[in-house]
Amino acid sequence: MEHQIHQGRNVKRFREMLGIKQEVLAFDLGDDWNQKKISLLEQKEQIEVSLLQQISAVLKIPVEAFQNFDEEQAINIISNTFNEEAFIGNTGGTYNINPVEKIIELHDQKIELYERMLAEKETMMARLEKLLESK
Repeated sequence: MEHQIHQGRNVKRFREMLGIKQEVLAFDLGDDWNQKKISLLEQKEQIEVSLLQQISAVLKIPVEAFQNFDEEQAINIISNTFNEEAFIGNTGGTYNINPVEKIIELHDQKIELYERMLAEKETMMARLEKLLESK
């Protein structure tokens, strides 16, 4: 049985990682959208490509991330990476990964993500201020 990627759950996951509320995403998608519609969208297993493209533009995340991100696979890779003889892929190769180097690399990635999230938060605050001014 083939594992199906849940695109709506991926939209929710990335939106939450960026600290963006459903209401804000709805506002950015336009007048046809509201919090309830975003909630329903995030429950859909498959989302039309044109809609994914709109969401991609708003969240600044590639469409492929929504289509291909598989949490189970990511957890597998992460859990297999944190031991002395991590096995990645099907090549039959074993890779020794220095845990300290891996921790430093992950720390750097977290800092980059944090800086991106701060920039997104500033953008979101500007949008919210604009929304409040228009009401």
